[in-house]
Amino acid sequence: MISYEYGDPASRRILIQPADEHELAGIEREAAAIAALAGPDFRLIAVKIADWNRELSPWEAPPVFGKEGFGGGAEETLAEILLLCAEEGRRCFLGGYSLAGLFALWAACETDAFAGVAAASPSVWFPDFTDYVKAHGIRCGRVYLSLGDREEKTRNPVMAAVGDRIRELHALLAARGTDCILEWNPGNHFREPELRTARAFAWLLREG
Repeated sequence: MISYEYGDPASRRILIQPADEHELAGIEREAAAIAALAGPDFRLIAVKIADWNRELSPWEAPPVFGKEGFGGGAEETLAEILLLCAEEGRRCFLGGYSLAGLFALWAACETDAFAGVAAASPSVWFPDFTDYVKAHGIRCGRVYLSLGDREEKTRNPVMAAVGDRIRELHALLAARGTDCILEWNPGNHFREPELRTARAFAWLLREG
């Protein structure tokens, strides 16, 4: 697993983010934004994802745009990420944007290794995901959720459900006692992803 590190290498507050090539191009700006919002005491580890739809999908699913479906390789990815949390005394937070945000939420259903989850514009339209969270529960105490206010305004019927699903997820987590916020951002899914992700991690750092 290839990873890149930013922030304070001595910090015991570890932010772990799956990221593809496009996101890695803006990761330094994201790290600077986190520091501006929450201070410099963090170590950001960006884990490079080569096959986005396969490596971050919790189970197989058909395509929702284009011809590429989802491969269900999240278990392997999580196993590698958990190695980054093995050292005692660290507080690890997992987060990401889009499908990486969904992966972070799913991972928190699988393990209690993370102190919090930063899910920026997560792909909670993913088939059967909300039912999965209802059945398994999220095993961390703090969750940040966000969405662009135009993301649900799409002609794609699967992705158009994202607004209803994230509202449902927020209500579910709040009812179960999770410290959870849902923040709405202006714009569609592709507006300011680095800043949205920075806000998500900064909220966890400030509140935790």
